[in-house]
Amino acid sequence: MNFPLPETEGEGMQPVDIEDRAAPRFTLLIRPAKLHVGESQFVCIIRDISATGVSLRLFHDIEWKGPITLELQTGDRHSLEFVWNRATEVGLQFMDQVEVDNIIGHCSLYPKRDLRFDIAMPITFQSGGVAYTASIANLSRQGALLECDSKLAVSQPIMLEARGFPTIEARVRWRRGNQFGLVFDTTFSLAELAVLIERLQAEGFRTSPGQVSTPAGPTPS
Repeated sequence: MNFPLPETEGEGMQPVDIEDRAAPRFTLLIRPAKLHVGESQFVCIIRDISATGVSLRLFHDIEWKGPITLELQTGDRHSLEFVWNRATEVGLQFMDQVEVDNIIGHCSLYPKRDLRFDIAMPITFQSGGVAYTASIANLSRQGALLECDSKLAVSQPIMLEARGFPTIEARVRWRRGNQFGLVFDTTFSLAELAVLIERLQAEGFRTSPGQVSTPAGPTPS
């Protein structure tokens, strides 16, 4: 079995032989990814990777129940098995060997994009002095997918508010039916997003990819 060891770190990307030297390892610093564990999704950072395994940095404790999948910024997913967990570091083994060069170079059929997390929660937003209720369908560092029956214009500024959710100023970037893509004026750090996603899921604000939450209209006065 070949997988990255937690106590071995380096600068840059340098091949390192481990165990039988069949799987060279590379150190990848600050490479964000999405970790699926059971029905939950978490923010993580890829640190070391080889054809057979990977070590990740976490921002909080995780209960390791259910299937484990690593989703890259290209949307590519890889199934994993749990190997070890030490404080904020975890080691996982790929179910099938991966092409390390492709992961390092973001080689994929799909373009690299900001990680989106499937969070379904009711939210209030203000625009033009009017308060509306709507729902968020997914969340990223830089924006969110808003579902709302009210008509919003592209570039329209709004202010999002919800219990346990920071007040955020945003603008409508695109619209499609009752769905609106938002871009935040101030982005989350990875650590801030990780803590927020973990807490919202613990409170029950989660959805499966493709599931659509029910939008609402203006807040009654």
